[in-house]
Amino acid sequence: MESSNRCSVIIIGAGISGISAAKVLAKNGVEDILILEASDSIGGRIKKQNFGNVTVELGAGWIAGVGGKQSNPVWELAVQSGLRTCFSDYSDARYNIYDRSGEIFPSGLAGDTYTKAVESAMQKLRTDRDILLSADVSDIPELSTIPETPIELAIDFILHDFEMAEVEPISTYVDFGEREFLVADERGYEYLLYKMAEEFLFTSEGKILDNRLKLNTVVRELQHSRDGVTVITEDGYVYEANYVILSVSIGVLQSHLISFNPNLPRWKMEAIEKCDVMVYTKIFLKFPKKFWPCGPGKEFFIYAHERRGYYTFWQHMENAYPGSNILVVTLTNGESKRVESQSDHETMREAMEVLKNMFGPDIPEASDILVPRWWNNRFQRGSYSNYPIYADSTMFENIKAPVGRIFFTGEHTSERFSGYVHGGYLAGIETGEGLLEEMKSEKDRETNSKSILEPLLALTLSQTEAVGGLQTCDIHRHLFHGNTKREAIL
Repeated sequence: MESSNRCSVIIIGAGISGISAAKVLAKNGVEDILILEASDSIGGRIKKQNFGNVTVELGAGWIAGVGGKQSNPVWELAVQSGLRTCFSDYSDARYNIYDRSGEIFPSGLAGDTYTKAVESAMQKLRTDRDILLSADVSDIPELSTIPETPIELAIDFILHDFEMAEVEPISTYVDFGEREFLVADERGYEYLLYKMAEEFLFTSEGKILDNRLKLNTVVRELQHSRDGVTVITEDGYVYEANYVILSVSIGVLQSHLISFNPNLPRWKMEAIEKCDVMVYTKIFLKFPKKFWPCGPGKEFFIYAHERRGYYTFWQHMENAYPGSNILVVTLTNGESKRVESQSDHETMREAMEVLKNMFGPDIPEASDILVPRWWNNRFQRGSYSNYPIYADSTMFENIKAPVGRIFFTGEHTSERFSGYVHGGYLAGIETGEGLLEEMKSEKDRETNSKSILEPLLALTLSQTEAVGGLQTCDIHRHLFHGNTKREAIL
């Protein structure tokens, strides 16, 4: 194994949490940091790719929570950086629901079904909560509606996989506003991270050239003690630090890619294992021409199938990139994992069959397809965290609580904004500030210990001088430089 010099802080993971934590440390004078990133670029689950001559976002794609009384910090970064975005209005999607014969469900039926689905979803969430809080379930009402028809299944999918995750109003929309903006910039969403990084890392022409960032560096083991943390990588390198900030996804923590010696305490592992991991897959399809409706209220459309979540939610990219002729269909969880395990050719065949059901058999064939694989990516193992309904403040506290000299951060450590980019950003800042406080406390403890030891040492020296007749300098040499005669022999 090859080793390197010890530094103050090692940050594992260069996603938005890791970068924002590093920025906080550097801004406060902690410059001997090292960032270890497993992939070949910073960003984590914020990742762009060129497809069909435009830039598409494989992971995080929206800035959610805009237009409220408080300003979303990620939106502020986007404005400062001049990032190009497009407003997304999902409200009309419910009126663009196609059945398997290509007919659009009447707006009245779609509206009524949506309203009933919302009421049923809220009732289910409250029922689940009541079951967890009460030992007597006899008084808890049964669900009034269980989705069965294709349109009910489609709307149920939209609600639970896109809009609803909590009984109470979602904190992001309450705090920052209900508007959402799609990132549509050739520089990508990740440009915000590079702008942050250039404030404390050496960059040139948009590339980070600072040797404190090491890409393609896969961490496999953390050996931790009272004195520090030893980080061991897959290729045999050993790094040492006073502290570590672990900024990897909840999926990676659950996958045990990184081992701990000694093991993490039970309370920590139980909290990590209880958190759900969502898989969210945006499949991009390129066509020689567009054949779908465009214009106001037509950006999103829904396919009603008897199998829940089967190529249900669609979006065209004409608002973001006019003339791109790209469609996006979003799958989640079970369907995502199924598609990840099959060939792109088979996925294209399935998607084309759905599109032909909606728009007729004469539509052109897709010329290209892009299928992200977040679940099978061992450096991510999913898209974002989703806390179960029974999660309480103790579970959140345990997930983000440090273990000795290892600090944990990421969107999964944000109690109010888990699952969002701004959640990851704010979590990194909070973790960086928490570590600064700990470093200051440690320095104060060392100073106090020194102030106590110095008088004792002086007293010892004076007593020894009186008894042995040695000069103070001789005693100092014996105490701190060892036996001079032995040193001379060696």
